[in-house]
Amino acid sequence: MFGIGMPELIIILVIILIIFGAGKLPEIGAGMGKAIKNFKGATAESENIEPDKIEENKES
Repeated sequence: MFGIGMPELIIILVIILIIFGAGKLPEIGAGMGKAIKNFKGATAESENIEPDKIEENKES
C-alpha cells in the first residue's frame, strides 16, 4: 500500500490525533466519507452520460 508500513501509519495517526484531537476525528471521518461518496457518484454519473449530451454541454 504505497510503500507505507504499519509503523508509518501509526505515526501518521498519532500526529492526526494530536493536531485535531479525539473530539474532531468522527467529524473528519464523516466529512471524508461524504466526500468520497459524492466523488464516486459524480464519476458514475459522468460514465452514464451519452456522448451526444457531452457534445451538447461543450457547445453551451
